Amino acid sequence: MTSLSTSTLAALEEMLQNTARSAPSEFLPFYLSRGTEVDLLIGHLNPEFIPYLQESLRNDPIAHISIGNDRMTVEGSGPNDLSISLHQLAERMRLGGYIPGWRNEEFAWLDQNGHQLFHLERAAFRTFGFRSMATHINGYTKSDSIWLGRRSESKSTDPGQLDNVAAGGISADETPWVCAKRELWEEAGVPLHIAEQVEPVGKIHMRRPIPGRGFHDEQLFVYDLELPENFVPTNHDGEVSGFIEISFAEAAARILADEFTSDAAFVTADFILRRNK
Repeated sequence: MTSLSTSTLAALEEMLQNTARSAPSEFLPFYLSRGTEVDLLIGHLNPEFIPYLQESLRNDPIAHISIGNDRMTVEGSGPNDLSISLHQLAERMRLGGYIPGWRNEEFAWLDQNGHQLFHLERAAFRTFGFRSMATHINGYTKSDSIWLGRRSESKSTDPGQLDNVAAGGISADETPWVCAKRELWEEAGVPLHIAEQVEPVGKIHMRRPIPGRGFHDEQLFVYDLELPENFVPTNHDGEVSGFIEISFAEAAARILADEFTSDAAFVTADFILRRNK
């Protein structure tokens, strides 16, 4: 265990109290209507996007999609029908320039029971304020150091910021465990026999408005992984420009200096606090 100052630990504790912010009051709630059931709140729409959507849907309606003064609604029951309508809406927003970084990869929206209600292009989730899921892995060593990746400057979100040794969105039909092992190999070159030692340590719910982009609502599945002392991460997918191995104290200082992505800052702060109990 590495000792950090009381003031540093207090700052990290205070930061972790603000992981899940409410959507601003001016954001338009996005509901799923399923007939006799109570309408389900599934997202929030940035008010900057509303005039474009109102005009677009008035001129060229999309089946099962409506927008009013106080809410936006998608109607349907089956995951396939919902996904088709929402995909058409996302394509409309993409053409309007409101969904940058289109990935041709789908996320799933799960209800509180873990049932998939629809799937959609991952880049659209933030635009509509839909809740997505991701895995984040803290890679550390016995000598109380932690490995961090620096995101590629070509990334559409948080380019050049520090990140966990591996992290990534959980694709539709993928489990957090499978995603963690996949990201460890793709982003950090961690072989399977090491990646299978990842330890699940909890979840962090992240919610915050993104200026000009939408509302970030994501459930982070957090893992810890002890890496061998002689292991050096190597990126395979081009999403990481390099890695650094630093002490917990330096990681805390870099968090407080705002050098991390928001999600990785919270995940790393949580790790540091757990290791300093």
